[in-house]
Amino acid sequence: MTTLKIGDKAPNFSGLDQNGKQHSLSDYKGKKLVVFFYPKASTPGCTAEACDLRDNFERFKANNYEILGVSADSAKRQANFIEKNKLPFPLLADEEKSVIEAFGVWGPKKFMGKEYDGIHRTTFVIDENGILTDVIEKVKTKAHAEQILD
Repeated sequence: MTTLKIGDKAPNFSGLDQNGKQHSLSDYKGKKLVVFFYPKASTPGCTAEACDLRDNFERFKANNYEILGVSADSAKRQANFIEKNKLPFPLLADEEKSVIEAFGVWGPKKFMGKEYDGIHRTTFVIDENGILTDVIEKVKTKAHAEQILD
């Protein structure tokens, strides 16, 4: 799916979060950034993943990490997801899929024998200089923080 790999420069993305606030790669210079892509807000796997990151948020902060979630959901749906699960990080509402395509996580998927295009659950860890230090394609939704921090 994604052609990005460890050591590559992160795509210079820009997108709006659930409140219409702009987020760009340059906003995070000097900090480590976790960008996690998930298929759909408020679905079981995505909720487990987001809540695991929420439950470990203080550990991320202590290690100079910021977290940014991205899906093709609307801003309203992202805001509801945050409110319902008390998520302490912004979620980009990438309905035009510009950030999703920049990171190469949109493509063919299979579910219950059906093929369709969608977001491949993938997480990118970006260092203080905008370089990818990890690309996690086999995300463990219930133990995702461990995959990133350990």
